[in-house]
Amino acid sequence: MIKQIEQCRIVPVAAVDTLENGLKLCESLSEAGLPVIEITFRTAIAAELIAAASREFPEMAIGAGTVLNSDDLQKAVDGGAQFAVAPGTNPTVLEKALSYEGFEFYPGVCSPSDIELAYSLGAKTLKFFPAEAAGGVKMLKSLCGPYGHLGIKFCPTGGINATNMTDYLAIKDVIAIGGSWMVSKDLFGDWDKLKSITRDAVAIAQMKEAS
Repeated sequence: MIKQIEQCRIVPVAAVDTLENGLKLCESLSEAGLPVIEITFRTAIAAELIAAASREFPEMAIGAGTVLNSDDLQKAVDGGAQFAVAPGTNPTVLEKALSYEGFEFYPGVCSPSDIELAYSLGAKTLKFFPAEAAGGVKMLKSLCGPYGHLGIKFCPTGGINATNMTDYLAIKDVIAIGGSWMVSKDLFGDWDKLKSITRDAVAIAQMKEAS
């Protein structure tokens, strides 16, 4: 799964209100060449959608986002999620997540102390959040300096879009970026437009990788 994320280099971060929209969203992302999604626990439908998407789209890397507690983590795992992401580093949630064999968990960090806490608990792939508000590319490069030799990798999220995504992808310790611009609720129903925006994002990421 982590290889799939590294290949795509983009993780769409989606908050979905209905099961129908969620499944159509997964279908559209897959058709547009981006077989990965982070379904956030910001809506009541999240757990049900994770389970349904895991069944209907086995080719996709299905993840859970905004995992703030052990209950939501368990729902994600039970539903078939392959990875989960949190905005911060909660030791209880992180330790439980790391106990699941083959399950990936990216705790959120935005400071050296956050990184050292997450690393001390066993996490090596971290969500830099909120990326732009926390200092953006310059801040992330500064954080990579003292920790890069440990094998720590980052998935920056927060304020990233088609305009600045290549700046983050150019950082060698970034495995992927998280973003919501291609899965905005405003695009639900206009699936052709959503797929077009997604294809553009995939093309940009692939060009950056090729360079």
